[in-house]
Amino acid sequence: MAKHQFQTEVNQLLHLIVHSLYSHKEIFIRELVSNASDALDKLKYLTMTDDEYKSLNFEPRIDIEIDEAKHETIVVSDTGIGMDDTDLIEQLGTIAKSGTRGFIENLTGDAKKDSNLIGQFGVGFYSAFMVADRVEVLTRKAGEAKAWLWSSDGKGEFEIAEAEKESHGTRVTLFLNDEGKEYSSRWQIEDVIKKYSNHIAFPIFLHYEKKEYDDKGKEKASEPTVEQINSASALWRRAKNEITADEYNAFYQTISHETDDPLFYLHTKAEGTLEYTTLFYVPTKAPFDMYNVDYRPGVKLYVKRVFITDDEKELMPPYLRFLRGVIDSEDLPLNVSREILQQNRVLASIKSASVKKMLSEFARIALEDPELYTKFIEQYNRPLKEGLYSDFANRDTILDLVRFKSTKIDGFTSLEQYKARMLPDQKAIYYITGSDEAKLRRSPLLEAYTKKDIEVLIMDDDIDEIVVPSIGKFKDTDLKPVNRSDAGDDLKDDTESRKEKEKDIEPVLKKIKDVLGDRVKDVVLSIRLSDSPACIVFDDNDPSMKLQQMMRAMGQTDIPEASPILEVNADHPIVARLKDTDDDETVSDISWILLEQSLLVEGAQIKEPAEFVKRVNRMVAKAV
Repeated sequence: MAKHQFQTEVNQLLHLIVHSLYSHKEIFIRELVSNASDALDKLKYLTMTDDEYKSLNFEPRIDIEIDEAKHETIVVSDTGIGMDDTDLIEQLGTIAKSGTRGFIENLTGDAKKDSNLIGQFGVGFYSAFMVADRVEVLTRKAGEAKAWLWSSDGKGEFEIAEAEKESHGTRVTLFLNDEGKEYSSRWQIEDVIKKYSNHIAFPIFLHYEKKEYDDKGKEKASEPTVEQINSASALWRRAKNEITADEYNAFYQTISHETDDPLFYLHTKAEGTLEYTTLFYVPTKAPFDMYNVDYRPGVKLYVKRVFITDDEKELMPPYLRFLRGVIDSEDLPLNVSREILQQNRVLASIKSASVKKMLSEFARIALEDPELYTKFIEQYNRPLKEGLYSDFANRDTILDLVRFKSTKIDGFTSLEQYKARMLPDQKAIYYITGSDEAKLRRSPLLEAYTKKDIEVLIMDDDIDEIVVPSIGKFKDTDLKPVNRSDAGDDLKDDTESRKEKEKDIEPVLKKIKDVLGDRVKDVVLSIRLSDSPACIVFDDNDPSMKLQQMMRAMGQTDIPEASPILEVNADHPIVARLKDTDDDETVSDISWILLEQSLLVEGAQIKEPAEFVKRVNRMVAKAV
């Protein structure tokens, strides 16, 4: 017998699971059954695709044995692929560090929510230590003669020794602690299996003592009984009118490791040139890893009901990575490899059709159930926007689906709804981008639009800065950012009074430009300000300040700093002061303050904050 130390991350994980999730202990059954199902999936695939395993005697099943008399043990066994000693060390003694770290970082303190993370991070086996003082794993790998026994009390070490086992598969024995004794009950096990694992594709059998009672309620006999306690059906292959909402929701919980119901789902069957079935769910809450580069895909691929993979990101486009569900094809070969998957025409056709169906479903819900669609948008608006940039074939459809905040209404609005509210002579759809909605709503850049009753879309997702300029037009109407030098025809004023004002303010603009030099690209009279003295905008050909910040955050340190254009309000008293003074210090201080306060309003850092404070203090001293 060889002793081994758990990897440090495993010890840390065990401590967190045992001490953080103790109020939601029942999930250990869900996780052990899920692991058994995975082992059966792997062997079933090999028996159908690999000549070495085709002659293997394979009767897929999961068995749960309980000790209702003494409440000492629970045993979960399967006839799956099994493990050898190397597998035991790799799978039960170590964990990918990134997975452990991600699990720890995503813990919320809510036992119900955190229990979902266990399955999603693939570390569910360790939940057994919530209810057991000791765990033994007896296993024999398919095709091998040797069996192995893994055992541990979950306190830093585990042991592995050679053992005897009649056939391939794995048998997990839990020696229950006081917390776990309540689960050595037929009714408890059945309840948890029906809640989480009813639609596991393999039969789950419960072994228990069936008791008989006399008329007075006294036990008179008992006999060993084995009873299947799950439906073991491929739910997605059944007709939709035969499936209840509760069954759909239960299946979702099985494949997603969630305890909440989904927001909605779409079940389709295609017949004809290609035959396949899909069942897609939209989670009520966005998956915790939705914005991680190494997010875990949520769609499982089956071929003729045989599980192929649940780790293939090519099954659906990245912007729909929040979907959970199943694709089951009749036309893919069973031995399809991952490399072939990524180039397979059949799968490409299924993927394309499935995307269109999901987008159509989103559109239907938006039209028929706006309240439900708002819940959807609150969670998934941003990934949909990614689709505008990455899915050109469906761009027009996605453009109708995305939503934006607005200066005119509460909540979200579509571009179509914005167009319906446009002023009779309005020429463009206007928007402002940034990272803070509250700051954007107070931006000086909106003053003239507000005064003219022109609606402006508030775009506070980081991705808006990249995606929206690529749209260009929405149904022949230009989209124009208000923080660009071309403010749009709707603000232009070519009256004589405007021309006189431009001529009158020209000396002041020159004074400011001389002071600021190359810190600004230009100094011009603003047509968009009514209350503020100044603001900054960028030339149409230069990256905005937000885009510059994003590119540097992504490691592009060689991005040249684009100088802003300073726009000044000729009617503001501060600007008027510049016209009436020739004091060089005052001109310099006011010019710099106009620029630096405009930068601050836009969320930018000023290069010399101490100098800014000195200038403000000097101006305050002159005013008092």
